[in-house]
Amino acid sequence: MGAMSVRNPSSKPSEASHRAGFACFVGRPNAGKSTLTNALVGQKVAITADQPQTTRHTVRGIVHRPDAQLILVDTPGLHKPRTLLGQRLNDIVRTTWAEVDVIGFCLPANEKLGPGDRFIAKELASIKKTPKIAIVTKTDLVDSKTLAEQLIAVDQLGKELGFEWAEIVPVSAVADQQVDLLADLIAPLLPEGPPLYPEGDLTDEPEQVMIAELIREAALEGVRDELPHSIAVVVEEMLPREDRPADRPLLDIHAFVYIERPSQKGIVIGPKGKRLKEVGIKSRKQIEALLGTPVFLDLHVKVAKDWQRDPRQLRKLGF
Repeated sequence: MGAMSVRNPSSKPSEASHRAGFACFVGRPNAGKSTLTNALVGQKVAITADQPQTTRHTVRGIVHRPDAQLILVDTPGLHKPRTLLGQRLNDIVRTTWAEVDVIGFCLPANEKLGPGDRFIAKELASIKKTPKIAIVTKTDLVDSKTLAEQLIAVDQLGKELGFEWAEIVPVSAVADQQVDLLADLIAPLLPEGPPLYPEGDLTDEPEQVMIAELIREAALEGVRDELPHSIAVVVEEMLPREDRPADRPLLDIHAFVYIERPSQKGIVIGPKGKRLKEVGIKSRKQIEALLGTPVFLDLHVKVAKDWQRDPRQLRKLGF
């Protein structure tokens, strides 16, 4: 700390230089990655859920600061793959980690380090060049003694695996503690350069994918135990409704909710179609908030047999 930067002696002090780059948060399911992304970006971007594997697509949140632009790439969780989909998600994870400028490893303060954390940390150790920040999340749930023990354990974990954390930072996204500090610590690790995205952008996720995620989240609400991941949503088309006055536009969105087996249809649709209707109302409100325009949402449930194991279906569903 405090050493002068000798990288570019001819340049003026680096206050004026702007940095921009990519970071991704990794960690076991429920380690607080999405909540942290939302807290940093200041808007609901990633889909938060208490079920692993809900953030399937690379949702990027963009943190705009006067001195830096931080683009958050949300990778799917790394896990021991059981299906073709699992295998494919893991490949995406490894490529992403090798390409970002900083990796933030989220470890909840209220859970002891477990085999899942070690599994990820080992993988991280093999990625030599990228700086790694350990982020101890959910600090609002523990007392200071537990927190101190966790920070020491995290430090040890790095030493055991033969690497040094660039930083170890405790944060609480929910209580908004130290979130800005985290951004302050990530910024200097990014490469120097102009902003990569225009000021107003919060995510470069194609709208259709974000809309599909909102519908998927609403469809899983309350039935996660019965269908943890066997729902995929595809937005088939989005069209402005014809003959609407300019000041009262309406966007027609047609989407399919795909399930794996006919027996799951009843769960998603509910008695007399009641659940599907609720899913439609809930996700429509969120889509309208996202797009800032009134929406007519047309939802259909379709069976795509065992889509998680079928490469052709996976491609069609965007994986």
